[in-house]
Amino acid sequence: MTHNTGLTPKFHPELTPPIEELEAQERRLVFRRFTHDDAWALGSLLVELARERQAPVAIDIHRAGQQLFHAALPGSAPDNDAWINRKRRVVERYNSASYLVGARFRAKGTTFEESSRLDPDEYAAHGGSFPITVEDVGVIGSVTVSGLPQLQDHRFVVEALEQFLEKDR
Repeated sequence: MTHNTGLTPKFHPELTPPIEELEAQERRLVFRRFTHDDAWALGSLLVELARERQAPVAIDIHRAGQQLFHAALPGSAPDNDAWINRKRRVVERYNSASYLVGARFRAKGTTFEESSRLDPDEYAAHGGSFPITVEDVGVIGSVTVSGLPQLQDHRFVVEALEQFLEKDR
């Protein structure tokens, strides 16, 4: 058996999506409308998927400053709610997914924490919060997951949005 003795890169290209892919997700995952019932259905879908995977996550959906859905699954902790709030604030400020915002800073050779001039206790450009965008309106809220590594949080939200929006087409 041979072992790779070379250094492992910190970021694997196959794991870190390019900015263009993240931006394409935002263009593609747009709602025709987003009601209280939609928030409940999307949140319930996220809970169902998380239970199937035994994912220890907290889930949050906000619209126009109002929390429409929240769930904390087994294994999640109060710290997940703090992460949700910090990631959601990034979406509200930048109108982009929290993971995409962080990726844009990394692409410039810096980090969100170093260059945004925002309080890291209030804002986190880590994966897991995605804008709720309505056609001909714009960003009206966010759907956020916390409890997995940041790229998994991001992919989990994107997967649920894809399933949800596919039913609506």
